[in-house]
Amino acid sequence: MRQRLSSEKDRYRGRRRVPTPPRSRYAIVVTGAFVGAGVVALGASAMPDAKTVDPQVLAGLHETGVDNALHERAQDATKASRSERSPKLETSLAESPDVWQLPLSGYTFTTPYGMQGDELHAGIDLVAPEGAPFSAVHAGVVKEAGWIGGYGMAVIIDNGDGSEVIYAHARQLLVQKGQQVKAGDMIGLVGSTGHSRGPQLTIETQVNGESTDPIPFFKERGVDIQLQVDSIYG
Repeated sequence: MRQRLSSEKDRYRGRRRVPTPPRSRYAIVVTGAFVGAGVVALGASAMPDAKTVDPQVLAGLHETGVDNALHERAQDATKASRSERSPKLETSLAESPDVWQLPLSGYTFTTPYGMQGDELHAGIDLVAPEGAPFSAVHAGVVKEAGWIGGYGMAVIIDNGDGSEVIYAHARQLLVQKGQQVKAGDMIGLVGSTGHSRGPQLTIETQVNGESTDPIPFFKERGVDIQLQVDSIYG
């Protein structure tokens, strides 16, 4: 072997030889690969083939899962609604005062209670289309139902608390004397009978036999006739 000249370029200067791993490591790696492949093969053979599974069984399992999920969701919704409803609210609704409400909807408030010339207009006029249904503003007993002088076809309902409400100028009455009604029960149709200037419902209120302004009377009971606002219990 010849001696390397000092002028010859050293192509390997600064490089290191990577040591060759011992044969035992190769044996461990190869053995591990064979063992892993065997485990995968055993797992694959243990898994059921999708073609061998009965479709009816799969459908039954799916339906059972869906039914259980829907049942749990319904129970959660019921629990949520019960938790949101406070005992105080349930008590207040159960002990709510008598229901008062508007006699009809879609009307125009025209003539108020008060003096008109030398005469007292003892009620309020609610202009509405001919034949529009109107209802009782409060529960009570029909005291009178029929033709009552200048009121024309009219209904008088005793509210049972010392007050009465008169519904006048109806085209048709739907209740009879002595009949029990509830708030919201239909009692007649708007008309222009008696001393009326057109289709309208005239309402009068009396307390212990004395005429009173229906506007404050209803406002004290949570109903605003002028603004057409029902009581919160209506």
